[in-house]
Amino acid sequence: MDTNSKTFTYTYSASQQEELKRIREKYATPAEAEDKMEQLRKLDASVTKPGMIAALAMGIVSALVMGFGMCCTMVWADTLFVPGIVIGVIGIAGVCAAYPLYAHITKKQRRRLAPEIMRLTDELMK
Repeated sequence: MDTNSKTFTYTYSASQQEELKRIREKYATPAEAEDKMEQLRKLDASVTKPGMIAALAMGIVSALVMGFGMCCTMVWADTLFVPGIVIGVIGIAGVCAAYPLYAHITKKQRRRLAPEIMRLTDELMK
């Protein structure tokens, strides 16, 4: 009997095996197709993000301007009624212009990124 070859083997349960696979996938190098698909997803998301940020900022600021105009007409009605109406209308116009701003920026981004997205989709469809 060989006393030098003392080994211990242990097999993990199914749930532990799944956890090991998930941890291993985090550190494994991604396949080329998965990498390109992820790149395509990021490009697609980057089309709408700048327009969304600009439209949200404009909408929030315009809503605050409209609220200030309403405040002027209700609280200081004796002195700032007419300027309050003008300020409120400017705020309403800004809120109404937020979506066209979003659409314009998104359309511009789509034109800019279309060649790269088309190239990646062609590569992935082959």
